Amino acid sequence: MRQFSQIEIQPFIDYLKFEKRYSTHTIRAYQDDLIQFFDFFEITYQSISLSEITHTYIRSWLVNLKEKKATARTINRKISTLKSWFKFQLRLGSIESSPMAKIIAPKIEKRLPVFIKETDTENLLEIINIRTEDWKSLNTKILISLFYSTGMRLAELIQLKENQIDFSKKQIKVLGKGNKERILPVSSEIIELLKDYEHLKRKEFAETDEVFLVRENGKKMYPKYAYNLVNKVLAVNVKTLDKKSPHVLRHTFATHLLNKGANLNAVKELLGHASLSSTQVYTHNTIEKLKEVYKKAHPKS
Repeated sequence: MRQFSQIEIQPFIDYLKFEKRYSTHTIRAYQDDLIQFFDFFEITYQSISLSEITHTYIRSWLVNLKEKKATARTINRKISTLKSWFKFQLRLGSIESSPMAKIIAPKIEKRLPVFIKETDTENLLEIINIRTEDWKSLNTKILISLFYSTGMRLAELIQLKENQIDFSKKQIKVLGKGNKERILPVSSEIIELLKDYEHLKRKEFAETDEVFLVRENGKKMYPKYAYNLVNKVLAVNVKTLDKKSPHVLRHTFATHLLNKGANLNAVKELLGHASLSSTQVYTHNTIEKLKEVYKKAHPKS
């Protein structure tokens, strides 16, 4: 991809980074989508100017993606990228109208979040509480405890700094997507766990980074390290799961709260969702539980 690389894409990437304050992961996804888009144009249509790009050209790329077995979810993400990019070009005055107005996104089947049943969660927490004979076991315990108790995202937990934990108020300040801050309440049990972890860390390592969670060498955790620890313990102890990622614990946090009658808006704030529609997906799991209760209890079910 040569024709559009620096001229068209970089200002948009800078906009996402400095104005929208998107995460590095999100920015990379946008950039990869745009590079793929313009690569296709260069190969298929050779020389073409920005103002000449119409919805017909874009549809040809989407058809190409479909032929390559891209899922509806993937195609929708790429459509979203192009909508944002063309909107940015409108803002700059580079084009008079967006060709995306005539692009219809394919329908996506709603996927219910995978979560752990309450009884399985209780068993899991009991198991990790007795397996702290080494630093990896301790990290496994604290990762799972924090993911389930707070609903934090993996990136948020990895970046968590010592000064974001308020032990006296029993709360954690989280820096979420778009650098938006939110305050998460935690139990006395979790606070004691965090205190013990911090004490052991300072005793074990002469110097550590500002980040709260560290590996067995005292260095900052990285996403794959945390993912593997959680994945391993879920694979061994929760056999019913199709997915075994840290995000499953975030889903479990939200589902259990709603199953216990928590307010949807409150759960939205705890998760750091920008809109209520993102949180509403968890109500489907709650409805499934209600159906299960109905079938077991109602004589006419």
